[in-house]
Amino acid sequence: MTPATSLFTPVEADLRILADNLKQLVGNRHPILYAAAEHLFGAGGKRIRPAIVLLISRASMPDKEITPRHRRLAEITEMIHTASLVHDDVVDESDVRRGVPTVHSLFGNRIAVLAGDFLFAQSSWYLANLDNLEVVKLLSEVIMDLAAGEIQQGLNRFETTVSTETYLKKSYYKTASLIANSSKAAGLLSDVSPETADHLYNYGRHLGLAFQIVDDILDFTSSTDTLGKPAGSDLKSGNLTAPVLFALGEKPYLEVLIEREFTQEGDLEQALLLIQDSQGIQRARELAAHHAKLATEHLATLEPSESQQALINMADYVLSRLY
Repeated sequence: MTPATSLFTPVEADLRILADNLKQLVGNRHPILYAAAEHLFGAGGKRIRPAIVLLISRASMPDKEITPRHRRLAEITEMIHTASLVHDDVVDESDVRRGVPTVHSLFGNRIAVLAGDFLFAQSSWYLANLDNLEVVKLLSEVIMDLAAGEIQQGLNRFETTVSTETYLKKSYYKTASLIANSSKAAGLLSDVSPETADHLYNYGRHLGLAFQIVDDILDFTSSTDTLGKPAGSDLKSGNLTAPVLFALGEKPYLEVLIEREFTQEGDLEQALLLIQDSQGIQRARELAAHHAKLATEHLATLEPSESQQALINMADYVLSRLY
């Protein structure tokens, strides 16, 4: 499997600058918030979202150097993503993420909620300073979408009648919106045509959906060590994802187990076995592959370059996480 980092070769130096800048952007006026940010940005996530922004920036300006505004957009993208993770972990009561203790498990819920709010506020301030109204609108929409996705997920817990379409909409809000809108924003900062900007948006949208579907499959196929959280934890909390929705059509008893919220002993284990015994995981794989393929088709609008090829490879990488 290609490690994500080897895809980032064209923007490796850019990502090093980004890592240094992120801590400075938060500033050290608030020691606890600074400690929380230091912890978050030092946790060494894959930085996939800012890498995509930087790759699109370079691919859409093949003969020129990217601007400080492109770099700042990549930083804002990572700040928004990180803020959403801090809040997600509070909502999900997760003690660990990527094998690292979560902010609320170290500093308490109050600080975690405030740290997430602070990062959202900081990102909004830096966003306004880009002085590009179109980009401000795109990224502001992402912050609304993240909240809408979290609320929708909460309202649909243990809801067996949820359609695949509703699931994809929630996945767009929670994951794909940030990738789609920041991809388009990077193109706008490069002065691409409106048509190319729309292709970049759709690249990010389909890549983000593929990414989320793959994550949802891994919840059933990976070990706790790989996931950094217990396998099957989405299902246990009532978050019904693509493998479950597809399996429900084949295994009627799965509905019974979900609707009683796994209250009887052995319910969750039985549900996991029913999903494994169905075509649910395979059909979810096909759905992820479909969106990854659509993503790459939207890159034909960019001139061939090392960065454009890395964006194509990104779609393959997303699927390769399954094998």
